[in-house]
Amino acid sequence: MISHVSHHEVFETNRMIDKFNLDVRTITMGIDLLSCADADLERFTTKVYDKITQKAQRLVQTGEDISRQFGIPIVNKRISVTPIALAAAGCEASTYVPVAEAMDRAAKEVGVNFIGGFSALVHKGQTASDTVLVDSIPLALSQTERVCASVNVATSRNGINMDAVVKMGHIIKEMAELTQHQSSIACAKFVVFCNAVEDNPFMAGAFHGIGERDCVINVGVSGPGVVKKALEEVRGCDFETLCETVKRTAFKITRVGQLVAQEASARLDIPFGIIDLSLAPTPERGDSVAEILMEMGLEYPGAPGTTAAVALLNDNVKKGGIMASSYVGGLSGAFIPVSEDRGMIEAVQAGALTLEKLEAMTCVCSVGLDMIAIPGDTPPESISGIIADEMAIGMINHKTTAVRLIPVVGKEVNDTVEFGGLLGFAPVMDVNVFSCKDFVGRGGRIPAPVHSFKN
Repeated sequence: MISHVSHHEVFETNRMIDKFNLDVRTITMGIDLLSCADADLERFTTKVYDKITQKAQRLVQTGEDISRQFGIPIVNKRISVTPIALAAAGCEASTYVPVAEAMDRAAKEVGVNFIGGFSALVHKGQTASDTVLVDSIPLALSQTERVCASVNVATSRNGINMDAVVKMGHIIKEMAELTQHQSSIACAKFVVFCNAVEDNPFMAGAFHGIGERDCVINVGVSGPGVVKKALEEVRGCDFETLCETVKRTAFKITRVGQLVAQEASARLDIPFGIIDLSLAPTPERGDSVAEILMEMGLEYPGAPGTTAAVALLNDNVKKGGIMASSYVGGLSGAFIPVSEDRGMIEAVQAGALTLEKLEAMTCVCSVGLDMIAIPGDTPPESISGIIADEMAIGMINHKTTAVRLIPVVGKEVNDTVEFGGLLGFAPVMDVNVFSCKDFVGRGGRIPAPVHSFKN
């Protein structure tokens, strides 16, 4: 049984909402599409559109009603669906672009800003359907506005599918070319995973896992500004005090998400899934994970001690969240997307933060290399090498890692790219120019580490 959240607890957070950018970042409805299976692609896409629009027809209005009633900003309303490579596996089709187009139409019809799940899980190999899905990604994401895609290429139990990793480098380059007139924006809607989770409410990596119910409500809460303000009150104190402050603040933030999740679940008559407490920044001043790290005592993210600071933050956010709800899930922790965090952007511009340091930070943060603009002429093999490095971190450490790189056509190091909205803007970061082509081109699979066998 989920403990009841009192209205008093919500009112106690009004100051955090008004002054420190606390918000519910997303209500995400997960929808199972396996029931839409059909050998005919046209019938399948019709079923997909119909089920999404039927299930989610009241999602946006419900979110807005809850927001008005309790004074809690709910920034995004989103949908995740069963990985299309699984749901469409029975179709006789050479492309799944029409499925993406149907998803896009459905998302527009119900008013959500993103729909995730144009996805495949290929960490041990690819089925025929997986291959069709992966090959469809560049055209699908360049021709739709709200569809997000992901591919899981590695797990701690199965190792890294290096054939898929190499393919991802070329897929990302193709997407960049197809949307070069829009700052290669299609790449911002695509993520490559190791150990992808089935209940993640955040885009671009959200999909509805096969172990989930037919329909479920997941909520993602974010409050970097609240954590920063709390740490200002203990400036100069020892690490024990620092950790306790982060935990107490994360507890309060999670309780707000709990209320929203309970209300949305009851009003939509759809089961509540999880609360994802992730410190997901925005380009707004005062809503930055980087500013939390600086409040801890770093001149800029990237300075010596940054990885330790991120580890402390991530661990205590999780501890506080777990105490506040029985159903904390998703990714939960600290995100470090460059383009979406003004403090991270300024750290890059100051020369404090490099791609290599970001990679080190991902060993202990929630996800990985996220929303990073790189030169448009970066070879696909180098992109695959970066992906392989990040997948190895996830595989060895039994954690979720991800890569969302944007090789912006026509842009060079130190240029700035505008993406708009929550995606923000980003300085183009330098990529190591030395080749890894012969390494990533070997083919096959990097086996799982020996400590993966825990049965």
